Amino acid sequence: MNYNSYNSDNATGTIEVGILGSTGSIGTQTLDIVSEYPARFRASLLTAGKNWRLLAEQARKYLPRRVVIADETAYPYLRDALSDLPVEVAAGAEAIAEAAAMPELDTVVTAMVGYSGLIPTVRAIRGGKRIALANKETLVVAGEIITRLLEESDSEIVPVDSEHSAIFQCLQGESSRRASKILLTASGGPFRTKSREELGHVTVADALNHPNWDMGAKVTIDSASMMNKGFEMIEAKWLFGCPADKIEIVVHPQSIVHSMVEFNDGSIKAQLGLPDMHIPIRYALAYPDRLPSSTPALSLPHYANLTFEAPDYDKFPMLGFAFDAIRMGGNMPCILNAANEIAVAAFLRGEISFTSIPLTAQATMERTPFETTVSLEDLVETNREARSIAEQQIRRLSFNRQ
Repeated sequence: MNYNSYNSDNATGTIEVGILGSTGSIGTQTLDIVSEYPARFRASLLTAGKNWRLLAEQARKYLPRRVVIADETAYPYLRDALSDLPVEVAAGAEAIAEAAAMPELDTVVTAMVGYSGLIPTVRAIRGGKRIALANKETLVVAGEIITRLLEESDSEIVPVDSEHSAIFQCLQGESSRRASKILLTASGGPFRTKSREELGHVTVADALNHPNWDMGAKVTIDSASMMNKGFEMIEAKWLFGCPADKIEIVVHPQSIVHSMVEFNDGSIKAQLGLPDMHIPIRYALAYPDRLPSSTPALSLPHYANLTFEAPDYDKFPMLGFAFDAIRMGGNMPCILNAANEIAVAAFLRGEISFTSIPLTAQATMERTPFETTVSLEDLVETNREARSIAEQQIRRLSFNRQ
C-alpha cells in the first residue's frame, strides 16, 4: 500500500468524517477529536448499532448530514427524536454500507465491532475514501480481498489501533524492504499471571477488568483471551505486507511501547505513549500532520521499569489459532473470527466458561468446510456457516455445564 499518496482537496479546509460506530469507545473518542478541532473536522455521518438515544444526542450536538441506526426497530424512535433537525435518518445494515460511500465524506472511521464492519468498509474503499481503520475484523476476514480493492481504488488505509499506528509511524521515512521484523506488543490482559487452572473459574467481570485500556466489552474479552493480539497479527500482515513468521508477539504489561519495527541493520524503532486512544485516532484523522493536543505527554521517569516477555501459547490458545488460520489462508481466518464472535457473546451472557471460548473456536475451525480461494460472496457464506456451527458447539457446552 502507498501510504504517502493521499492528497485531499480539503487538506487545508474542513475534512468531512463519517464515523461507523459513533456510540462505541472508538467512536466517542473520535468525536472528542472533532470537538477539539471543529474548524478542521466535521462529523458528517454517524452510525450506531442499537443505542439510538446516544446517537440522537450526538446528532443534536454535531448536526451531521446523516445518521443511521443498524437496528431497524429503533428507527421510529430515532426519527422522532431528530424530527426538528435537518438531519437525514436511516436504518439497517445496507443503509450503513450505502452511507459509508457518501460523496461528501473524505474520511471514514470504521469503528464498528466485528464482522459487521466488513461490507461498509468495502463500500468506503470503492468510494475512494481514506479509511481510518479501527475494525480489525475487516482485514482478518478478507485481507487479500481488501488489499486487492485498495490497489484498484484511490482509497487508502491509515490504522487507528494503537499497535498498528505505532508500526505505521515507525515505518515513516523508511523503506519497507529494510524492515526485517514487526514486534507487536501486548499488555497480556487481566489474566497474564493466572494459571490455566484459574482461567477455568474466571467471571465475566474478571475478564472485563482490563489493567490499562478502556474498551468495549467484546474487544476487552478478546484482549483477555489474547485473540485480539492474534487478530492484530493478521491485520499487520495485510497492512504492512509482512509474512506472519516475521511478526513477533511481545507481552509488555505497561502498555507504553505500542509496537516496534526491527530493521536489517539490527536497529529497532519504537513508538511510545500513554495508553490513550485519542493519540492514534488524532494521528489517523490528521495524517500526515501531527496536531497538538492537551493530552498529557509521557513522562519516562514515571515508567522507569518497562518489561517484555514471551506470550504463553498454551495458556492462551486463541493466539496460536490465529497463526494457524493465517498460515492456512483462504476462508480459515473468517471461520476463526465467526467462531470467536459467537463464543465471546455466549461468554458475556454467562452461557459458557472463559476456557470454552477456545474450545468453540477449535471445533468450528475443524468442522467448517475449508476453501483455499474465496470471493467476498464466499466469505459471507463462510461467516454464516461458521456461526451456525459455533452456535451448535455452544449449545453442547452449555448443556454440559448444567
